[in-house]
Amino acid sequence: MHKVKVLFFATLRDYVGSKSLEIEIPFGMTVGGLTDLLVATYPLLEKVKNSMMVAINREYAANEQVIPEGAEIAFFPPVSGG
Repeated sequence: MHKVKVLFFATLRDYVGSKSLEIEIPFGMTVGGLTDLLVATYPLLEKVKNSMMVAINREYAANEQVIPEGAEIAFFPPVSGG
């Protein structure tokens, strides 16, 4: 297990009730695994689960990417433009 910092932006802050969390995750956990864990803990995230953007240490990350020890993970809500 290792600690990571998780940041939430815009509406995701409202869904979670915090702008950041520090949590322990198992070694080898992927972005998708963390997303599932967060949705299980904060059910309001379910409605944007498949459209959230995720960055690890300020670089966008895919669901399959393994989260390194001590990482900062940022979750962004879906964005629409016009």
